[in-house]
Amino acid sequence: MNLLLQWAAVQLQPYLSAAMTHDEIAQVLELPPNPELGDAAFPCFSLSRQWKRSPVDIAAELAEHIGAGGPSNVRAAANGPYLNLFFEREEWAPKLLAPLLLAEFGQSQAGAGQRVIIDMSSPNIAKPFGVGHLRSTMIGNALAQLYRASGYEVVTVNHIGDWGTQFGKLLEAYTRWGDEAKLKEEPIRESLRLYVKFHEEAESDPSLEDKARHWFWKLENGDEEAYKLWRHFVSFSMEEFDRVYARLGVQFDHTLGESFYNDKMAAVVSRLQELRLLEESDGAQVVRLEEEGLPPCLILKSDGTTIYPTRDLATALYRKNEMGGDLLLYVVGAEQKLHFQQVFAVLKRMGEEVADECLHLPFGLMKFGGRKMSTRKGQVIFLDEVLDEAVSKAAAIIAEKNPDLADAQDTAEAVGIGAIVFGDLLHHRMLEIDFSLDDALRFEGETGPYVQYTAARAFKLLDKGGLTLADAEARSLSGAVTESGGLGRHLAGAAAWECLKLLAAYPESIANALRQNEPAVVARFLLDAAKRFNRFYHQERILTENREETEARLLLAAAVAGVLRSGLALLGLRTPEQI
Repeated sequence: MNLLLQWAAVQLQPYLSAAMTHDEIAQVLELPPNPELGDAAFPCFSLSRQWKRSPVDIAAELAEHIGAGGPSNVRAAANGPYLNLFFEREEWAPKLLAPLLLAEFGQSQAGAGQRVIIDMSSPNIAKPFGVGHLRSTMIGNALAQLYRASGYEVVTVNHIGDWGTQFGKLLEAYTRWGDEAKLKEEPIRESLRLYVKFHEEAESDPSLEDKARHWFWKLENGDEEAYKLWRHFVSFSMEEFDRVYARLGVQFDHTLGESFYNDKMAAVVSRLQELRLLEESDGAQVVRLEEEGLPPCLILKSDGTTIYPTRDLATALYRKNEMGGDLLLYVVGAEQKLHFQQVFAVLKRMGEEVADECLHLPFGLMKFGGRKMSTRKGQVIFLDEVLDEAVSKAAAIIAEKNPDLADAQDTAEAVGIGAIVFGDLLHHRMLEIDFSLDDALRFEGETGPYVQYTAARAFKLLDKGGLTLADAEARSLSGAVTESGGLGRHLAGAAAWECLKLLAAYPESIANALRQNEPAVVARFLLDAAKRFNRFYHQERILTENREETEARLLLAAAVAGVLRSGLALLGLRTPEQI
C-alpha cells in the first residue's frame, strides 16, 4: 500500500468511522492525476447510497468539517464528487523520506508460509539457447524475486526438455550424418545441423520418422546404446546452458529434466486407468475432455510411449506431493495454452487439488528485426551472439561517455545485458516484441540504461557528498531524519515532493506486479522514478553551501539510489555505481 494513501486513510478515519473501516477507506483512495488536485483523493460515490446524498454534497461537507476541526498539517478541498487532501510538505516530507531509506523498503510478508514453485526457462537439450528462451528465463527470474520480496518461499525449477521423440530424430540423424569432431568443437551448432538435416531428409523419406520413433522407444525402454548417446548430448548441452545462465545472473533451485519423471509416469497412467478416464483412440490412449470444451488429451501414443501431457501430469503431482508447492507457476509461451488447459483439466478429473493451484503464465513471441525462430528450419538467433553484440555496443557508448571508467568491461556487461532484459520486461508479457537492440541501448527514453544511468548519477552525488546508503539508513533508524526540524523545508519544493511521493509507491508497485504476475509493472515504476529524480536533479542544486539543505537533498538521492537498485535487482539487472 502506498505510504501516503495509508496516512490519508488515517486522517479521514475520524470523519468516516461510522461508515467505513480504515482498510475500506484505504482501498478506495486514489492518487490524483494532477499534483494541483492534491496528494490523495477520496471518491465519495461509495458513501452516496449509504448517506442518501449526492457525492458532490458529501465531498463539500467533509472538506468543511476537516477544515474546521482537522489537523493543521493536512488541508482538504472538494472537487466535485472527490475530496482532495493536501499534505503540508515541510512537515510530511521527512516522514515520507525516512522509511524510503531502509534497505528492506518495498519488502513484505504478504506470502509468509506459502511455497511457490516456478517452472521457467526450460530449453531443449541439443538445441540452441535462442532468444526465445530469454523471455521465459527473465520473466520467471523476475517473478521469483518479486515473490521472495513478498515473503513467499520460492523454488525455481528449470524443466529441461531432455526427453521426447525429438531425441529419436537426433539419434537417427547422428548415426547417419554425425561428425564427432564437429560435435566436440561446436556441439550446439552441430546438433542444430543434424536436426535441420533430419527434417529436410524426412520430407522426401517419411520412413525416417518411423526410425526416429523406434530410437525413442529404445530410449524409453532402457537400451544401452540409445541411453549412452542421449547422455552425450545432455552433457554438452548443460555446459552450454550453465554458461549462458551465469552470464544472465540466473540461478535455479532445481534443474530437473523431463527424464527425471520417467519412473513416475507409470503411476499416473495406472491412476487414470483406475479412474476409467483412459479411452482408446486410433490405438492411442486419451482422456476425453468434451465437458471442458477441450480436445482429447493424449496420454500414450499407439506405440506405448509417453508424450508431454503424461510427463507434465507426473511433474505437477511431484511438485505438489514431494516438493510441497502451494502454488505452481508455469512461465511458458502462449503457444502452449491449450496444452496446459488439457493438463490442468485432467488433474481436475483425477480429483487432484493441485489442479486449482496450477497457473500458466503465457508470454508472446520475441522477434529480432521481424524474424521468428524455427529450429526445424535452422532459423535460430543465438542468444550468446545477441548478448555479445549488446555488450560491445554498450562498451562503445560507455567509452565515449566516460573513457577513464574503471571496470569498463564489467560495466558494459551489466549495461548491455541489462538493456536486453529490461527491454523485454518493460513490455506486458503477452505482447509480441519486435526487439531493437539499438533502441534498447539508448541512455535516454524508456530503457534499462536510462534507469541504470540515473542510479549511477545518484550514487555519484552520494560519493561527492560523503554519504553511503548504510549511513542514510542509520540516520533513518536513529530518528534523525524525522526529528530534524529543518530538513523538511528543503524537500518542500514541487520536484522533491513529487519524487518522494512516487518513491513511496514502490511497495504498491511490487504488490500490483505480483497480483498480475507482471514484472512490467515494476519496470514502468522504475522509469517513472528515474524521470522524477532527473527532473529534481535539473531543477534543484543538491550540493550547496547550506549544510542542512545538502543533507536533505542527499538523503533524497540516497532514497532514489536505494529504490532503483532494489527494483533493478528484482528484474534481474545489476546497478553499476559508475557508468
